[in-house]
Amino acid sequence: MPLVQVDLERSLAERLGEQISDGIHQALVDALGMDPADKFQIFRTHAPGEIVFDPTYNGVDRRSLVSIQVQMVHMYDVTTKWAMFDQIAKRLEEIGVRNDDLLISVVENGFEDWYAGKSRS
Repeated sequence: MPLVQVDLERSLAERLGEQISDGIHQALVDALGMDPADKFQIFRTHAPGEIVFDPTYNGVDRRSLVSIQVQMVHMYDVTTKWAMFDQIAKRLEEIGVRNDDLLISVVENGFEDWYAGKSRS
């Protein structure tokens, strides 16, 4: 059950928020083999100027920034994580979000670091 947190400009969320949500979720299902019922996402929207970024970092032409952080249990190899990045980028590009505007990161921890509404006993 990854937890996805997305920071983006409010206007983009208003235009494409549901499609962005669906695209990210389907990418996780496809790349990680995740159960389709495990959809946990938090969207944080921002006014212009509230997201500060370097427009040329890593040699790209960044016009805006969509930051996607995926918090998940440490259980996937590098190739699987790269496949997830590629799937997210592909699905979002299909709806008009430029790859150069994406910043995707993974934060990992252990099973013991999660509580999802059930006792451990």
